[in-house]
Parts: sequence; structure tokens; C-alpha cells
Amino acid sequence: MTLSFPTPEEIARLSARALLEIKAVDFNAAEPFTYASGLKGPTYVDCRRIISYPRVRQVLMDFLGATVMRDAGFEEFTNVAGGETAGIPFAAMVAERLGLPMSYVRKKPKGYGRNARIEGRMDERDKVLLVEDLTTDGGSKLSFVDAIRDTGASCAHTAVIFYYGIFPDTTQRLADHGVRLHHLCTWWDVLAEAKAQSAFDAATLTEVESFLTDPRDWQERNS
Repeated sequence: MTLSFPTPEEIARLSARALLEIKAVDFNAAEPFTYASGLKGPTYVDCRRIISYPRVRQVLMDFLGATVMRDAGFEEFTNVAGGETAGIPFAAMVAERLGLPMSYVRKKPKGYGRNARIEGRMDERDKVLLVEDLTTDGGSKLSFVDAIRDTGASCAHTAVIFYYGIFPDTTQRLADHGVRLHHLCTWWDVLAEAKAQSAFDAATLTEVESFLTDPRDWQERNS
């Protein structure tokens, strides 16, 4: 468990720096990436790479634990749940830092046995923190939260390493569902650090900034 609490700004800067250093982030305006939605964009982040870098994962998980305790409270939770699959290792590491039981939530019932979506122990008295690697528009979080609540447990907080931060209705969408989002950094933090490091050429950084400012317009112009 961390003994000090860096400011949110310092956490965001160092988290962005770490993601760039391990090449979890890529910018490519010439050959845009295709997202799960089928739309394209010049930015890509793969938080799964973090698990292969012990020093980076230690620092980022310390940051996530500190962020949750600072923003939600030291004794707010009794269970930490990871979302299948990317959230599972991070939930385990956060649970270790908070000294709490860990469980995980399947995307859908497994179809045999108990046909469960929740694996591990969770009951109606639990106050659950949902941990994931990232969030874009918050949509996948709602299904996980509902599965947790179906057990009778409460889930009013979700914590992620990376939040896109470019879709303005995300936090409101979660809030309307009774969920508060906690995160370490956004695309804007990564862009600022990439500029500071000259990690990509100027033309690419300009195109990325154009995308982040208005992703829908950028996608229409580059479809």
C-alpha cells in the first residue's frame, strides 16, 4: 500500500509516461486503427502490456489504490471485482493493496454448472469496487455493475487505468447508473506527455489532437 498520495495531476503525468515507455500507446494518423465499433482513429492503447512490466505495474497499481482511497474512502469497499478478461489481473493487484477479497465478473454466464457470472465470493452485504483496464464510453461497465448488483451487493464505483476522456457523456452515463468513475490518465494526458517527449513527429501529434478534439468529425473525414 502506498504511504503517500501524489496529486491527481502528477499521477496522470507519470501514468501517461509509463504507458508511452512500455509502448502501450501508439499514434498512427497515416494508417488509422480500426476499433471494435468498426470506426477508425489514430490512437491505440493496450493496457494488457502493463502486466509484463513489473516496475510499471507496481507503480500504476499503487496509483490506482491511492486514487480510490483518496477519492472514495479508506473503508468504502469490502470486495474488489475484475471484469472479464482484462480487468482480472488488475483487480487482483488492487485487492492485494487494499487488503480485500477479490472476485471477477464474466461477460455472460458460462452456460454450465452454476451458470454463474460472478466467480469467487460475493454476497449481498458487499460494497464492491469494479476494476477494469480502461473505459471508452462506459458501456461495458454497466453490464458488469448490473451482474454485481444482481447478487444483492452494491457497486457504486469503478476504477480504471485509462479513460479515453474524449466522449463527454461517459461520466454522466455512469452517474445516471449510480456509478462514479476513477481513473489514472486520459488521452489528453498521454498527448501532453508525448508532446513533451517529442515521442512522435509533429504532424502525427497535430492529427491526434484533431481527433481528440472532435473524434466523430475526424472519423467522418477519414472514413
